[in-house]
Parts: sequence; structure tokens; C-alpha cells
Amino acid sequence: MSTSTTATATATVKPSATSPPQPPQLIPSLPDDVALNIIARIPRCHHPTLSLVSKPMKSLISSPVLYTARSLLNAPEHFLYITLRLPHSPFLRFYALHQISTQPNNNPKNILVPLPHFPSPSLVASTFAAIGPRIYVIGGSVQDIPSSHVWSLDCRTHTWEAAPNMRVSRELAAAGVVDDKIYVIGGCVVDNWARSKNWAEVYDPKTGKWNSVPSPIEVRDKWMHASAVIDGKVYAMGDRNGVCYEVKSGSWGAVETDLDNGWRGRACVIDGVLFCYDYLGKIRGFDVKEGIWKELKGLDKVLPKFLCGATMVNLGGKLMVVWESKDGGGGKGMEIWCAEIEVKKDEAGDLWGKIEWSDVVLTVPLRTFIANCLAVAL
Repeated sequence: MSTSTTATATATVKPSATSPPQPPQLIPSLPDDVALNIIARIPRCHHPTLSLVSKPMKSLISSPVLYTARSLLNAPEHFLYITLRLPHSPFLRFYALHQISTQPNNNPKNILVPLPHFPSPSLVASTFAAIGPRIYVIGGSVQDIPSSHVWSLDCRTHTWEAAPNMRVSRELAAAGVVDDKIYVIGGCVVDNWARSKNWAEVYDPKTGKWNSVPSPIEVRDKWMHASAVIDGKVYAMGDRNGVCYEVKSGSWGAVETDLDNGWRGRACVIDGVLFCYDYLGKIRGFDVKEGIWKELKGLDKVLPKFLCGATMVNLGGKLMVVWESKDGGGGKGMEIWCAEIEVKKDEAGDLWGKIEWSDVVLTVPLRTFIANCLAVAL
């Protein structure tokens, strides 16, 4: 009796001879950490094909783990995202610049590919910023009423989600990213204590919180038409004199006169030089260390003579210029052009540009305009 009971108990606790099934490997015969190291080096244009290989591969392609690995390997690629406002559409339209092969000569061609619709209709005068793989659409107005809403586009999956609201509603604000935090300046009328206290705010994606940035009354009550970050300073250009906020010291100051007077439209910064166009539509760069404007030479025979209204962005160290052209639309539409320019400073200190490519990337209806463009590392 006792022996039988003991045998039964022993049989009950005996481990199963069948081991639990192991999850499938990313690459058979290779450890997953080695496979991840290999896959992270593959250009992103091949990711759609890789996602068809297996379920584990498809899961990895859309996982933050892959993009973290690409960042650690210093292998991220820089992609251009453009925002357009089309006539008769209440929604902003977002596009990503893709390079495709053409037949029969197989020469690559750059085109704008549409992304999922922006969730909020009728939003105008928003501010844009990019941190890591995300683009943030900040504030704006709906039927002339400023909004505090913030939306985030995950460029890895091209999905939209709501981000935490700002403390203050804004339109036509300035924004700059320093140390992976978004600083937003102005765009609101300081007619009460709350708006005055939060005239400038900072957003930390890690905590998901907005906090006020102390600002003196002398710099408030400004609408901003342009912004940029140079050497840890956020420059916000108002209708009357720009302001500058140094993040490290928390100090505010005025933008120097030469920079303020010569800054026109949307600008970008490459190696300490702020590029924009001048009154004649020519691209110029403001060398911060020297404190002077210089013409970007070497482009006269390639780019249009009049570039006012163009948008510029630093795309992985290259100057990307985006503009609208009605010349090739045949009277029924207009063209969106892009040019990628390598910029450098010679021994004499002069700025030179070399166009790597320039082409039409999209044809759109008349009265379409470019709201913004940003570079995202993926």
C-alpha cells in the first residue's frame, strides 16, 4: 500500500520528456543577437521585402528594438517628410520621400509617397518638430481658434497618436529641439497669468510632460514666422526683432541685428551655418562664428533664379531645398521640386554648394502650398 502510494506520487512529479517549443529564430542557425546585428545594417528600403520572410522578421521590422540597434550601430538613414496643404481639403497631407528604380535603364528616381491622413481636420498655422523616429504637430488653429493639442507620427510604422496637450493654446509658434526635448516659444497672446507664465514651454518625451520655461516680460507677446537651433540656442524670429533662448544657462537675449535683418522664411542649420534665401531668392548662409552672411556659390545654373517661399532642411548633413513651381503643371496643376545639395566651406571661408540631384517629386493641384518639411533618422 505504502509502496503503491509512493510510486504514484513519484509518477506525478516526474518531469515531462517533451520540452516547450522554442520560438523560431530570425535567421536559422544564427543566434538572434547576431541576426539582429546583421538585419540592422540592411537599408530601410528593403524592409518591406524582409517583413515577408517570416512572422518573427515581420515583427522585428516594426519593433523599436531594430531602430535602437540601428542607432547603436550608427546606421540610421535620414528621410525627408513633407507636409502639404491641398486646396479643398480640410486635412494636412503628409508625404515621405522615397527613391525607386525605373525601367528600362533602372536609374533611381525620387518621389513623394502619401502617408495616412492626419487625424485633425482644419488645423492651420501649426508648429512641427522631430525627435528620433517621431514627428510632432504642435498646436495650430481650428476655425481661427488656437489649439493646445499635439499629435505624433511614428515614422517607423506611419501611425498617428495623440500626444500630451500643451499648457497653452498656440498658433504660429516657434519650436526647436535641444537634448531630445522640444522647446516651444510664443504663438499666444499673454492676456492672463497662465499664458504669461507658459509663454514658453518644454516637452520631454521620456516623461510625457510639458513644463513652463521662465521668460522675461520683455520678450513676450510675439508671433513667430521662423525658428532654428544653433549651438544649443533656440532662435525664434518674430515680426519685430527675434529672441534667442540658451537652454543650458536658461538665459534670453535678442538676435543680433545682421542675422535678424537677413533671415527670410524657413531656414536650416548645417555645421553652424544658418541657410535661408534673401530678398532676391538666392540661398545665403549666416556664419555664426564670423557673424556675416555669405552667398552659397555654385548653384546659379541649376536652381531657379527666384527661390522665395522655398523650404530648407538639414538631411543628414546635406541641404535639402523644396519649392513649388507652376511652370510644368500645364495650367492644371503645379509641381513640387526637391534638390539635395552638398555644402562646404573652402579655405577662404566661402560657402559652396554642389547639387547631387534635382527633380520633380510630385504634381499637385494649383493653390497647394508646402506647410513644412522635416528630416527623420530611422
